[in-house]
Amino acid sequence: MTDEPIDPQLQEIAQRVFDAARSGEASTLAAYLDAGVPVNLTNGTGDTLVMLAAYHGHVEAVQLLIDRGADVDRLNDRGQSPVAGAIFKGEEAVVRALAAAGADPRAGHPTAVDAAAMFGREDYLALWELS
Repeated sequence: MTDEPIDPQLQEIAQRVFDAARSGEASTLAAYLDAGVPVNLTNGTGDTLVMLAAYHGHVEAVQLLIDRGADVDRLNDRGQSPVAGAIFKGEEAVVRALAAAGADPRAGHPTAVDAAAMFGREDYLALWELS
């Protein structure tokens, strides 16, 4: 790790990319990825682009990131997975996209299995044949 300050222009670009993930701007994300932004870029709390898009319910952005090779099981600094976050927020289309992409329902804490049980969503467990 280095103590060198981060270039303000790079910080601004990174912020725009994270904002695009949060707001579901799939075409903007695609442009940044095409320009070389890493698909598994993380912010200061370890949230990936797919985590932010999933948590905010943007299935088109989530699918774009999946298609570009995003790690659907990468945990943030709090040990949370994108699929557990999507279940917590009740984002069914996102949960289904992540399940289809092979997201591990037992990754992180609480796990997607825990979140589904907490909210009585046995239908989500069926996506992994866990019900």
